[in-house]
Amino acid sequence: MAKRNHPRRGSMAFSPRKRSPRHFAHVNAWPESDASEVRVQGFAGWKAGMTHVLSRDLNPRSTTAGQEVRVPVTVVEVPKMRILGVRGYTMTPYGKQAAGEAWLSSEDIKEAFPEVFDRISTRKVHDTDAHFSTLEEADLCEVRLIVATQPGNVSGTPSKVPEVMEIGLSGGSPSDRLAYAKEHMGEEYSFADCYDEGTLTDVVAVTKGYGWQGVIRRFGGKLQSHKNSKKRRQHGNMGDFGTGYVRKTIRQGGQTGYHQRTEYNKRILRISNPDEHPITPAGGFLHYGNVGSDYVLVKGSLPGPAKRLIRFRDASRAENMQIHDYEITYVSTASKQGA
Repeated sequence: MAKRNHPRRGSMAFSPRKRSPRHFAHVNAWPESDASEVRVQGFAGWKAGMTHVLSRDLNPRSTTAGQEVRVPVTVVEVPKMRILGVRGYTMTPYGKQAAGEAWLSSEDIKEAFPEVFDRISTRKVHDTDAHFSTLEEADLCEVRLIVATQPGNVSGTPSKVPEVMEIGLSGGSPSDRLAYAKEHMGEEYSFADCYDEGTLTDVVAVTKGYGWQGVIRRFGGKLQSHKNSKKRRQHGNMGDFGTGYVRKTIRQGGQTGYHQRTEYNKRILRISNPDEHPITPAGGFLHYGNVGSDYVLVKGSLPGPAKRLIRFRDASRAENMQIHDYEITYVSTASKQGA
């Protein structure tokens, strides 16, 4: 029998609960840094699935200090990404606005992606040096890289068309970041170039979609009594008579899932590759297959189903977080087929 004491869930801060406009997330803001060295602030990879590891707890104040504890981890395949261009922003009375962008030439992009070049948004007539000169003369407040994924190196996703996105740069002055971008145009960079093992990161992704669902499933509303004159899986009323309309705060059925969400302070436990540390379980990951390139182990769960493109960003709320050392002693590669 269904329970009537199911707690209500869901914050109105996420309203309206619309479908994400695309299957991978859009990062609006990148945390600032006062470091002198310029570094890339983000990466993207494909969610393969979950497994567990045994880790020795090295926190001396923990109740399990010195013991092996079982930790759930998410496996994300992260092949190298390629830098296609750079975009500069200036500060205006209306906020940040793009001052210009410089791209690789079409020949260089075609050489990097010969099979899917026609399906990549490129600039057919583009003087890279002239656009760099325009950016150097502008009063920039922020510089971001324009990068592309390389799904051709991943066997778990059917898509072979690169996804183009912005990645933030931190450290140094805007001119230093622009010089860094100009120097590394057209090059590849790996996940290890951005993050170290044991650090914290923010994960931005699109959650698993469930289509249209009723208010009980969508917000955890209470079931009506069996004596209710209408239906059980609905709220008692839609508001008072005097208002004349249904308020937007009334929880109703609608789109459930497939929303962009950010999870803060996710810890990176390992950055490796299958040759050094095999990770594919017996029979492959469910709905994904084998992991054949670089991968990362992230503590806990991440939004979205298998094959979902996950974006990483520098941790923006990690100032007072206390992290302790750990030691991975075992990584499970047992079958996930339910046998």
